Amino acid sequence: MLEKKASVLHALLLGGSLCTLLGCASSGPIVQDLERELRTRGLDPAGVVVPFATTEEMRAWVHEQIPEATPFEERLDRLLAALLDPGRLRIQYEARATGTAAEVFQNRRANCLAFTSLFVGLAREVGVPVVYLDVDDVEKFEKEGDLVVVSGHVSAGFSTGSALRILDFSQAPAAEYRQVQPISDLTAIALYHSNRGAEALRNGRSEQALEWLSKAVAIDPELGGAWINYGVALRRSGDTGGAEAAYRKALEVDPNALSAYQNLAALLRLQGQDKEAADLLEISSRLGSRNPFIYLTLGDLSFSHGRMEEARRFYRRALRLYRGNAEPYAAMGLVALAQGDVGDATKWLKKAVSIDQENHRVKQLSHRLGGRREA
Repeated sequence: MLEKKASVLHALLLGGSLCTLLGCASSGPIVQDLERELRTRGLDPAGVVVPFATTEEMRAWVHEQIPEATPFEERLDRLLAALLDPGRLRIQYEARATGTAAEVFQNRRANCLAFTSLFVGLAREVGVPVVYLDVDDVEKFEKEGDLVVVSGHVSAGFSTGSALRILDFSQAPAAEYRQVQPISDLTAIALYHSNRGAEALRNGRSEQALEWLSKAVAIDPELGGAWINYGVALRRSGDTGGAEAAYRKALEVDPNALSAYQNLAALLRLQGQDKEAADLLEISSRLGSRNPFIYLTLGDLSFSHGRMEEARRFYRRALRLYRGNAEPYAAMGLVALAQGDVGDATKWLKKAVSIDQENHRVKQLSHRLGGRREA
């Protein structure tokens, strides 16, 4: 039986799309340029949150940590140390804490985007023109109910003239990133609004999500991830036509946006347009999706049509991508049970239960196995 064939594919892209660099001068000219850009997009700058804006208290603090006489090449290291030092700010990582620089300064909690905003605002205050960086080869997948959350990574960077220095906010060795791209301040502002909208969606506040996300796509219409999130919010509010248009816009601005293919395919399948939906999923597969939940969904589709070996292949691909999740193991058990192999199904169930016995698919396998044993 195909479970939630549409909603399983709902995906939120909480990372960023690539965009050209607008500039990284001192804070005054940047604000003026941003206000002008926002007005050209039909937005009132007063209604847009600038996540890297600093307060008087923050400016006084950073100048105390990094006196004016500090050599230029030492300023970033000193700033990073001051932010992470347990005796000073001691910023703590929290995945859902998409705050502004000012909020992070007050509550000491941040995800990668919020930490980057704090770092960018303070670094520019002490004269170092750092920029936001999109790290395109880092993705994490989570499932929350009928939402699949795809998280990316944002950091800060500084050009030394001959190379781009990437600043990671931890004391671990620097990661070897392959795909790093500077993004504009305008894109960073849109990312902030997109993240806030995504968090509202995760908390079931669709109306609030629409408000954040409509601003995100207006701020940067080339940000594919924001269009995907906007489509999810529109669909949840019942506007399927608007959701379809948003997903198609995401594909227009970013043809490599796998979540856009998957979300659009799910929506079209609900509307009975199976051929186009299948074509979209085929393209997504060829692009090399690293999302295990798309393979689970494809396996479910094969399962519902009785193509058990095909379903098994899809489930195995999901398993290779996500060995720490119970669902692929339970899916393999359901295939084994459908083919009459109770012993194999029991082995898959044992592994799934050891990971998450409350998972809905694990419960389904357990229930069906119990019924089979009773029969």
